[in-house]
Amino acid sequence: MRAGGVDRFGAEIRLLELPEPPPPRPGEVLIGVRACGVGNWDEFIRTGGWDTGARPPMALGVEAAGVIAAIGDGVLGLRRGDAVTTHSLPAGSWAERFIAAADDVAPIPAGMPMTVAAALPVPALTAEQALDALAVRPGETVLVHGAGGVTGGVLVKLAAHLGARVIATASRAGRSRGLGAAHVIDYHEPDWPGQVRALTGSRAGVDAAVNAAKSGSADAVRAVRDGGRLATITADLPPAERGIALSDIVVAPDGAQLTRLVPLLAPDAITVGASYPLAEAAAAMARLHQGMHGAAVVLEP
Repeated sequence: MRAGGVDRFGAEIRLLELPEPPPPRPGEVLIGVRACGVGNWDEFIRTGGWDTGARPPMALGVEAAGVIAAIGDGVLGLRRGDAVTTHSLPAGSWAERFIAAADDVAPIPAGMPMTVAAALPVPALTAEQALDALAVRPGETVLVHGAGGVTGGVLVKLAAHLGARVIATASRAGRSRGLGAAHVIDYHEPDWPGQVRALTGSRAGVDAAVNAAKSGSADAVRAVRDGGRLATITADLPPAERGIALSDIVVAPDGAQLTRLVPLLAPDAITVGASYPLAEAAAAMARLHQGMHGAAVVLEP
């Protein structure tokens, strides 16, 4: 089986020939992969910084969309031939076939491109789990710092869907406004947190904030009111201050949650900007690192 991955942690990504997956065990499904998502998290897997349970030589990737090819015992509600998407562990989705826990799988609505379905699981689950941790309520003001990225855009969409007034930071306003942001501030501007606080008037800061910008939590927390809440998805939790509740979010697979999110976020919350074959997985990762202005990168076996 062809796969994009590494033969040791820290090695360069290359095309591998790996053994075929075994038949799915009870509670598992075998997916014939049509597309798989590429994310910054795959770099952590490549270098050994995120231990998903897989060991080299191995395929990278933790999200895939495709067609169920085989089903293990005890799996209900799924059939061979169903089109599905998933975020599941251990890593291995950058391959022609991928074993996933059935509980991590969600159906793909008719007409949804496989490439979009493949790029959606990790950003969607990360965003909703961050907003759940913040317990966002209708009418609250929520800051999304780093709204220009793929996950940041999903955060804007979901926060607006919850009835929050969303203030976003991004280098360009168009996409964030289209997803539901009431205000968009350029994070390159000096003292942008002060601009956010000014928009909140007498509350002197947002009720809740999600940081989706690398090393951005220290700035984002300055825009939160006393006693507010902040969650970060970039593992950079700031020191506690002013009674602000802090949450460090690590995405967890959840097929039921993903099943709700897929139709809600399609078609506009995820845009695929580049697609590569498995043999060019290293180029796909390099393209991601160059910056995609909020668009996703996928592989298509």
